[in-house]
Amino acid sequence: MSELLELQRRVAAAVMQPLTRAETMPRKQPDGRLNRTEAEAMIKPNDRLTSFDRLEIYNRQYWFRLYSCFEEDFPGVKAIIGSTRFDKLMRAYLTERPSTSFSLRNLGSKLDKWLNENPEHLGPRPQLALDMARLEWAHIDAFDSAQLPPIDADELASINEQSILKLQPFLRVLELNYPVDDLLIELRSENGSADSSSNNASIERKRRHVRRVSSLPAEEIHLAVHRHDNSIYYKRLHREDYRLLDAVLSGKPLGEAIEYAFTDTTIPEEERGAFLQQAFATWAELGWFVTLVK
Repeated sequence: MSELLELQRRVAAAVMQPLTRAETMPRKQPDGRLNRTEAEAMIKPNDRLTSFDRLEIYNRQYWFRLYSCFEEDFPGVKAIIGSTRFDKLMRAYLTERPSTSFSLRNLGSKLDKWLNENPEHLGPRPQLALDMARLEWAHIDAFDSAQLPPIDADELASINEQSILKLQPFLRVLELNYPVDDLLIELRSENGSADSSSNNASIERKRRHVRRVSSLPAEEIHLAVHRHDNSIYYKRLHREDYRLLDAVLSGKPLGEAIEYAFTDTTIPEEERGAFLQQAFATWAELGWFVTLVK
């Protein structure tokens, strides 16, 4: 290993260490090495700061940037569980699931799974908070994912039961228990409201939005998160729509996907053809279908 690569790894290891509760750099690294000694081996002091002080600046800057991005990505979760609990969740998650990507957009990619493994962070409305975390990550993922050329009319007309359809990489489908799509729109509108001059008033309005939605009985809600003209939209789906799209996304042939979609359905058999025609026409118009998988 070159001396430069070794130095880069040592600096990265030091800078990426989680901060203490007082938001300072730890005195020791996980392997027991003193950060003061490590800093002196890598960074020269100046007439105002010691080597440790200079390294600590980068350590704190790194983590404050992560905190800021995570908070911007999950305002809905923060509104549901509250600032204090959100701060604890954020620090615990980022410590246990540190960034491994060059892009900060991936910070929350493991949050859904992590929250299922650590439900104590979800607060008094756990399912509402979990639904919101899933929606907010789907929003981020849909915004940045690729967009492929849509299928042409001739190819769409040629599909049959053995066809394996392909959908846009930006499309996400979710099965939820609360209308967190409506709640997130309200919260984002509150954040951007020109009359939110009073922070306390804005916080109280957000709390009212959360209380209203959390008081609703849980129900089965199906949602598509998709992109159009560089904006993200939420589209409510029928249960059959959701199951069909979910099956197609999992790679099932169209015939199997349709059979799965109508399992235990309340739609009469004689109406299913028209239902499918309407669904496919809408999704094709939205550009969700891309070239068939051969």
